[in-house]
Amino acid sequence: MNNILIVDDDIQLSSTIKEVLERAGYLPTVLHCGEDAIELVKKETFNIILLDLIMPGIKGIDAMIEIKKISPRSKVIMITAFATIDSAVLAIQKGASEYISKPFKINELLTVVNRVTEEIKFVDNIKHVDLDFALSSFSNSIRRDILSMLFIKPKMRFMEIVKQLGIEDSRKVVFHLKILKEANFVTQDPEKQYYLSSEGNIAYNSLKIFKDYLVSSKSKGHTPITNDDKSSEVN
Repeated sequence: MNNILIVDDDIQLSSTIKEVLERAGYLPTVLHCGEDAIELVKKETFNIILLDLIMPGIKGIDAMIEIKKISPRSKVIMITAFATIDSAVLAIQKGASEYISKPFKINELLTVVNRVTEEIKFVDNIKHVDLDFALSSFSNSIRRDILSMLFIKPKMRFMEIVKQLGIEDSRKVVFHLKILKEANFVTQDPEKQYYLSSEGNIAYNSLKIFKDYLVSSKSKGHTPITNDDKSSEVN
């Protein structure tokens, strides 16, 4: 999940990006031309590829097209010195997941990389659940509350769930638990305590990741730069 390929002919910039990503817990590899990147992805798998738009030899977008043919699951983030809608739209249309314009600050880079990482997690998780069941289960607020409670507290008895939900008619809770059990998201131990199944945990985490991803995508702000980060603008 943490393997990142940085492709930029600017040696100083790519070295700085590598250091930033290493500090954030990622495992970056650096190359300086698109041709080398195409050859490397034939041998190694990278979750994310940071790819400069303008490089000597094959251009960034052309390199991305070839890379996506070889490794379609890799997410590409284009690095461009041209803060224009046209270059960003073209990159996205051709298969990029995101773009970032130079000069950018460290926190801006990490925001984009983290957002794409969350997108990868969501896609990987959702493959393991029945999407129709997941959507049906999460469509009701009571069922969402039950799943949230069981995620926070692994095992709960029926009356404890009823009490925390604040529902007087316990038959409603029986109904919603039945749906969750039929979806294989909730099960019971020999002592009749309710808990999330492995599928329930995946489904809940998938929804949370997707929700966090949407919130992150809509956010326009960035983490403020402290005095220690005065030199954090990356050109």
